[in-house]
Order: sequence, then structure tokens, then C-alpha cells
Amino acid sequence: MIAYLACEAVGKDNVFGIVMPSATTPNEDNLHSIEIAQRLGIDYKKICIDGILNEYLSVSQLEDNNLAIGNLKARIRMSIIYYFANHKNYLVSGTGNKSEILIGYFTKHGDGACDMEPIGDLYKTDVYKLSEFMDVPKGIIEKPPRAGLWNNQTDEDEIGMSYALLDQILYLYVEGMKNTEIAEKLDISVDDVDMIINKVNRNEHKSKVPEIPEKTIL
Repeated sequence: MIAYLACEAVGKDNVFGIVMPSATTPNEDNLHSIEIAQRLGIDYKKICIDGILNEYLSVSQLEDNNLAIGNLKARIRMSIIYYFANHKNYLVSGTGNKSEILIGYFTKHGDGACDMEPIGDLYKTDVYKLSEFMDVPKGIIEKPPRAGLWNNQTDEDEIGMSYALLDQILYLYVEGMKNTEIAEKLDISVDDVDMIINKVNRNEHKSKVPEIPEKTIL
């Protein structure tokens, strides 16, 4: 979706894509990334990140941890993206949507690092609609959302519910409705609503600049 919007905004000759698979990236996702680049006619480069990842893991010598390794993959990718952006004097476009940003479903200093968020004010379900309007291939729109940070990982499994339900909860919460009222309106348990709102509160720090203590004059 972001590649389509970028080409629409600045023209395909000013857009550069980087495909960065790892051993846990589904082959379908790898092929789709290349298909989109070729369909749009943008310049792109494929860089497998496993060599870099393995060097990190070898040096650190820590026990395997899916979440930590997944976040490391996201940060490796972002460092590569910013290296190319520096070299080309380009801006880095984020891919986060409002649903993911609100609940903090992104890696801090990883896929959350960017110069702009073109779809940051669109809920995930709105992104689906925009993708259809922009003629993104149906197979890409309909496949399960996933980052491929570890085997068999999907967004909705991690979040604990479908994006369709998540977006309804978030919309009502942003509009100022209380947790119990949301649960009643959507005919779901308060626990489900609490789980999502807790994510919002717990991960709010991801979307803010680091805390700076105020100077005190004695």
C-alpha cells in the first residue's frame, strides 16, 4: 500500500524499495514484495538479513527469545533502510496504521522508526478499503497480516482478536466510550476490551519522545 501511495505522490522514479527477507519470512511474502516493485516499476534491492542477524546472536550469546529476536530483525531492517535513505538523500516512509500505532503493535526503533506515516490515521480495516481502491492485488489484501518475525506468526494471533473487532473497540474508545459501554455495545466480554485498552496504555511510550527531566534551580 505504501509503495502505491509513494508512486502516486512523487512518481515511481523517486521511489526505492528494499526487500529484506529472513529465514522466517514466508516465501509468499517475499514474492509479493518483488511482484509489487515490478508491477509499479520502482527500483528495488533484495537484501537477506540472516547473516547480520546471526552475527548479532553469535556476539551476544544469549538464549533464544522469539520476541527479542523478532524485534532485532525489525531494527536490523530499519538500520539498512536508513543507510540507503542517507546515501540517496531520501525520506523513509513508515507502514504503520492507526490500529497498530494505538496498541503499540510495532518495534520501537524498528518498523516504528520513519520520517512519515502516510496511513497512520487509517484503521487497518480502512487500509483494506484503500488497498482495494488502489488496485493492490487481491491475493495480497486477503492473506493473513504477518510480520514473519518467527515461524507461523500472524498479527491477529498476537493481538488476540481480528482486526475487524479491534478497530471497533479502538474507534469507540477514541470517541470516549468507557470499557463497559464498549463491551455492551459490541456484545463482547469486558475482559476483551480491557486487554486492548491495556495495550494502548502500556505501549503509549512507543509513540512519544524519550522522557526529559525538568531542570530544577536550587
